[in-house]
Amino acid sequence: MTRVTVPLLIVLGVAIGLSTHTVVNCGDEDEPDICSAVIGFSPFRGSLIAFAYEGRGRIALRHGNNGRAIADFNEAIHLNPNRASLYRDRAQAYRQNGELSLAIADFDEAIALDPKPAMPYHERGLALAAKGDLDRAILSYSTAVRLAPTDARTRFDRGLAFLARGQADDARADFEVALTLPPGKDSRTRDAARAKLAELAHAEPTQVSTPRR
Repeated sequence: MTRVTVPLLIVLGVAIGLSTHTVVNCGDEDEPDICSAVIGFSPFRGSLIAFAYEGRGRIALRHGNNGRAIADFNEAIHLNPNRASLYRDRAQAYRQNGELSLAIADFDEAIALDPKPAMPYHERGLALAAKGDLDRAILSYSTAVRLAPTDARTRFDRGLAFLARGQADDARADFEVALTLPPGKDSRTRDAARAKLAELAHAEPTQVSTPRR
């Protein structure tokens, strides 16, 4: 190998590394044109370019453009059908778009591909609850609670499902636990749990008076 060849290989390796980094992380910037440029001009095709579609889809999802997000996640899944996060992200877009059955199917697929993260179980529970399937929603929430026992939001959402099913004691227990857990990025969960506990505390059983004869 000549002295000239070695520097050229180093430069080429750095360029490929930078290009790969751009492909994989283009969704971290809140500018879809970066991902579009990668999709249009990157020399990488196949499963790697799926990251660019995924990134552009996540940007669209953050901005509430669910149709655009779904279209990009469709392309990404076509290129890389074994990536669990793609189904989870598309499921979020479907759920926010009101397409609950499609969302549940995608959460099922994401869980089948990677059953360890708690988030897909929690989000599937939200979709099931929105569809009125409270039994399955509670089961899904319960798995999320087992996998992430310190997540206050999952406890609160399961409490709402219990409450909707008429299980006030179970709901109260979940709301009380939610108050003791770290609030994470969203402190509103504690406020919401406190408000629900206050509602339960002030709820009075309906008293039916019997007329005197």
